[in-house]
Amino acid sequence: MPELPDLPDRDAPETARPPESDAERRRRRARFLRELAEARELRDRVQPRRAKTARLRHAMRMRTFRW
Repeated sequence: MPELPDLPDRDAPETARPPESDAERRRRRARFLRELAEARELRDRVQPRRAKTARLRHAMRMRTFRW
């Protein structure tokens, strides 16, 4: 049976890291969203058929959505 890695306790407070500022949090979020968009673009280029069906499905959802 393989050994499980040591995971941090969820109950233990994180005292090693100071609370991050709003600017740091926004920067981190912006970087995450950029990387997410880049990953989506890569997936769309690699799997064009799946991207097309996802676009069609999204369009259908938007057409049937009640505002």
